[in-house]
Amino acid sequence: MTSETSIDIDAAWAAFDARDRAQDGRFVVAVRTTGIYCKPSCPARHPRRENVEFHRDAASARAAGFRACLRCKPDEVGRDRVAVANAISLLEAAEDAISLEELAAEVGYAPHHFHRLFKRATGVTPAAYFRGLRATRVAQALKDESSVTNAIYEAGYSAPSRFYEGGAKRLGMTPSAWRQGGAGVTIRWTIAVTSLGKLLIAATDKGLCRVSFDEDALDLARHFPKAEIVAGGAALADLAARVVAKVESPDRDQDLPLDVQGTAFQEAVWQALRDIPAGETRSYAELAAIAGNPKAVRAAGSACGANHIAVVIPCHRVQRSDGTMGGYAYGVERKAVLLDREGVK
Repeated sequence: MTSETSIDIDAAWAAFDARDRAQDGRFVVAVRTTGIYCKPSCPARHPRRENVEFHRDAASARAAGFRACLRCKPDEVGRDRVAVANAISLLEAAEDAISLEELAAEVGYAPHHFHRLFKRATGVTPAAYFRGLRATRVAQALKDESSVTNAIYEAGYSAPSRFYEGGAKRLGMTPSAWRQGGAGVTIRWTIAVTSLGKLLIAATDKGLCRVSFDEDALDLARHFPKAEIVAGGAALADLAARVVAKVESPDRDQDLPLDVQGTAFQEAVWQALRDIPAGETRSYAELAAIAGNPKAVRAAGSACGANHIAVVIPCHRVQRSDGTMGGYAYGVERKAVLLDREGVK
């Protein structure tokens, strides 16, 4: 008896065939000829499809008489997820940074192994995850507190100097500018003509802060109401040309500088988007899993919607779980063209 009735068999086989780590823990693959079950990413040689059946979990496979693969150790997937969840809880409760060694010891793993495990599950390292939490707290506190110093203490820093060591750099603006809606920050902009229409390209001295179709300087000012908005000129020409090249050839590998901020989960989703190879797509469910919260499918969709950097952070590479294209902030026609240029059929 299998639990295949609750599994999309074609999708499960495709994930197994691709050794998709993002699907580990969602189902197991049982091989009738060997009597073993594996996780989807098992590196062992694949059996013939007719010799495979899928089970919702390891318990179901064991009940059907299969035993765990000694190579990929599918029973440890659940333990890994619990360990990552416990580590996230520790990080969220911590007032000061926790070293990798301390964090790994708390959840019962070797540091180097847990570092890889955590990044695979969330898209970021434990240290980056904690910095994300801190920056989110600071950003919220700066909105609520009249004093920048009070906001820094409210976010959990032991002293303002600790915040300026790392937090201000990550925010991309000084804390006062953040609280005042971008006051004191200069944003250069230009409108580029592309084969997909006019494209607004805007950047601070740190990197791109907005790339969007069908917008102009007035729209930019609404997003950054207190910033100094100036025409890009020669200072933005090279960066703008690289962005246009990315639009015309979205499969081109362009390491473009960014100045964007979000919650730790949003930034994990954005990084997961940037990690999708050209010519491939992911579902919102897969993005949520990569970002560390498989149940947060709607939140993954919202993170895509909160993406300020069209094409460069390629949210056009996300489709629905049923394989249909799904929506796109700048129109499904543009999404279709971008995917076609990457060879997605």
